[in-house]
Amino acid sequence: MPASRSTFSSRRSSWWIAANGLLLSLLVLAGCFTSVPSGRVRTGAEVLAARHFDLLQGKRVGLIVNHTARLDTMHLIDRLMTEPEVHLVALFAPEHGLRGTAAAGEEIRDGRDVRTGLPVYSLYGATRKPTPEMLAGLDVLVFDLQDVGARCYTYISTLGLAMQAAAEAGIPFIVLDRPNPLGGELLSGFVLEPEQASFVGLYPIPLVYGLTIGELARMIQGERLLPGLEHLELIVVPLEGWRRSMQWPDTGLPWRPPSPNLPTFEAALAYPGTVFFEAVDGSEGRGTDAPFLQVGTPWANAQALADTLNARRLPGVRFEPVTFTPQSRPGAPHPRYEGRPLHGVRLHITDRRTFRPVVTGIHLLHAFYHQAPPAFRDPFIQRPDWLARLAGTDQLYEWLRNGAAPETIVASWEKEVEAFRQRRRPYLLY
Repeated sequence: MPASRSTFSSRRSSWWIAANGLLLSLLVLAGCFTSVPSGRVRTGAEVLAARHFDLLQGKRVGLIVNHTARLDTMHLIDRLMTEPEVHLVALFAPEHGLRGTAAAGEEIRDGRDVRTGLPVYSLYGATRKPTPEMLAGLDVLVFDLQDVGARCYTYISTLGLAMQAAAEAGIPFIVLDRPNPLGGELLSGFVLEPEQASFVGLYPIPLVYGLTIGELARMIQGERLLPGLEHLELIVVPLEGWRRSMQWPDTGLPWRPPSPNLPTFEAALAYPGTVFFEAVDGSEGRGTDAPFLQVGTPWANAQALADTLNARRLPGVRFEPVTFTPQSRPGAPHPRYEGRPLHGVRLHITDRRTFRPVVTGIHLLHAFYHQAPPAFRDPFIQRPDWLARLAGTDQLYEWLRNGAAPETIVASWEKEVEAFRQRRRPYLLY
């Protein structure tokens, strides 16, 4: 059964309750915050800093972070190192590394932070879950990563596995909440089927799920989406000033690319749809100045594709014919089709509020697949297993092969998405 907020709070030991009465008040009232004096959203890290890091005073702290964990111009690591009563003893790095410069899929190794000398444990290398040895001597594990809002983005898999590790170690797990860049209202895409579960999708949620990282943590625990979390002391430090209708530009916060190939908010907005092109005989734009905003293949007729897609009048987007040549660059070393001209379309998001990334991605796949010459049509879906992992179902490939209309494919997930919308309600903080 979903855990209520009061039930969630009652799990804490008496000493923890006494130390964190203010936090509990914030959790209860979080949905009432609509603005802050600064005129922008305050992150969970900023809220905790304003309270002099009261939850961490006298504690030995492990911190799961990357370059996005900043307090204004200062990194959270450096800020905590100035707090004499906070004992930061270990750092944990997700995919793309502590500084966010590693390419997608690039293995991250253990090491030491050059600024502080603290040990850095990789959660994207030999293990993707903190080991008991990594957590030895810690009193609390803190998570502060800027999520993207797409199920296949690996930071949320790291979140759940780290929660499991904290539960097994018997230490509290604190999530410093951050905005969902795509907002809290848009839900879209297939709900992940259990047989497609992997590190690019651990939970039975839609591809675009409309939760903050803190809300998702509450749902992972409350819905038992991973085993062993029933006794975890989960604490979410909520945002101030965030509303569900807000997308990233509405927050007043600077965009810090959560990974090298999402350099802009527009790229992140398109990502849940154009990410499908990681599985096809083509390119999702890595190695160019517009990753995830342009897609192409060696054989496509760019103008015909643009005409076809523009004729469908998809909301919030216009398609421009484009030819691009991927080149090796930082964050995208040796991209697919490096040095080869590719032909396709570039997305111009004309209205970010009406744009539907996953719906657009289905139309893109459909248009490319059915334009392909007969000899290229079946090979176009180059990695059907990967497409199934990204989409959350192997049915997408079958629908494409059988000539299903994009509208039919989109309609197939609506009932499950609506059920998810109802299921998530107990875990909303805003």
